[in-house]
Amino acid sequence: MADSQDPVFQIQRVYLKEASLEQPNSPAILLEQEQPGVDIQLGVEASQAADGVFEVCVTATVTTKIKERTVFLAEVKQAGIFEIRNLEADQMNAVMGIACPQIIYPYLRGNVADLITRAGFPPVHLAEINFQAMYEQQQAQQQDQQGSGIITSA
Repeated sequence: MADSQDPVFQIQRVYLKEASLEQPNSPAILLEQEQPGVDIQLGVEASQAADGVFEVCVTATVTTKIKERTVFLAEVKQAGIFEIRNLEADQMNAVMGIACPQIIYPYLRGNVADLITRAGFPPVHLAEINFQAMYEQQQAQQQDQQGSGIITSA
């Protein structure tokens, strides 16, 4: 029988939490021949849903513009519910900042491409992300901010 203090990491569910797409300048902008500029922003957030159960969300915001006019704005939030128990705080943060987003991200990529394609645009394929490097960069920024006396709230 397993010891009750053994670390636990289980996926409970992966789901599409939110998806929106806006085309504020349609139909006129659709007649433009110029290639739009594409801006992609990613975010990761985690919250406790119950004792030992956490929701981790990865959000992608894709904005395409021709000059200063928006062609479309898509925002997709993909989430997962994970059971995580018996880990040290630093390990817990790393699991929620690296392992969980790596599991969720392929679903997010597919949903973003599908949503944009269904809106009548060529798909936008999100690049692969190194969540470990992203997490380590965030940790370094937080340490720099703490060292300089800058206080930020989550």
